[in-house]
Amino acid sequence: MKQWYEELFQNYADKYDNEAFTKGTTGEVDFIEKEIGYNKSIKILDIGCGTGRHSIELAKRGYTVTGIDLSESLLSKAKKQAQREGLEIEFFHKDARDFNFKENYDLAIMMCEGAFPLMETDDMNFSILTNVFLSLRKSGKLFSQHSMAYSLFFILLKNSLIKVLLKVNPKKIHLI
Repeated sequence: MKQWYEELFQNYADKYDNEAFTKGTTGEVDFIEKEIGYNKSIKILDIGCGTGRHSIELAKRGYTVTGIDLSESLLSKAKKQAQREGLEIEFFHKDARDFNFKENYDLAIMMCEGAFPLMETDDMNFSILTNVFLSLRKSGKLFSQHSMAYSLFFILLKNSLIKVLLKVNPKKIHLI
């Protein structure tokens, strides 16, 4: 049996890009670019990429981007749009709780509730954060945009591993 969030996004691809919250993509990517100093050599991982709106906009601007999502229908739309625009973006069907790109990325982004607050338990959310940190290079950073980010972040602080990760490099986490 699929989880509620898997069911929700199964047939959502055609409606997703018409939602009000998707209209700020250009401004959100402007912010990301400014924060990374317009450094085109940065490799970006878009977690919970959905229809690829951030991945596609970043790739249009010359960045190397990989997107992952649990929804095959959203990924299918992302792949088709990237192909229509002549962009080379890798999109993978992956569960954010179960991936590891072994320090391959300079920046991970989780925009617009991408994967993070959809999980039922703190442990599930924590596994997402763990995978993010394992996929980032030592100087890598996480940009996360969530309405629940601050409360979730403080819940996760109780876990000793996040405390260790913050001691290693507290500059990796950026909540926007």
